[in-house]
Amino acid sequence: MVIEIITKADLEIFKEELINQIKDLFQSKTEAPGDRKWVKSKDVQRILQISPGTLQTLRNRKLIPFTRLGGVIYYKQEDLKKVMDKKGEDEFDFFKRGRI
Repeated sequence: MVIEIITKADLEIFKEELINQIKDLFQSKTEAPGDRKWVKSKDVQRILQISPGTLQTLRNRKLIPFTRLGGVIYYKQEDLKKVMDKKGEDEFDFFKRGRI
């Protein structure tokens, strides 16, 4: 059994590192949906103003790339912007009405 001596300075360093890690966690949790790289289905529905069924259809037809981790589906914001730019406003309005 090895005995290590922990000094007060060691504890101060540990405390500072722990506080910084906790701050980082809180900052990443409080980002607005527009600031994140990945967004969940609910955010995509809100951003694109579409129903869950329309979003499912877009996924099935491979019009919106996505990644599934566990039971949660994530979308890259840059992919969503590309889809919107590629399809154009008129065609995108067509998607919003659910006639795809």
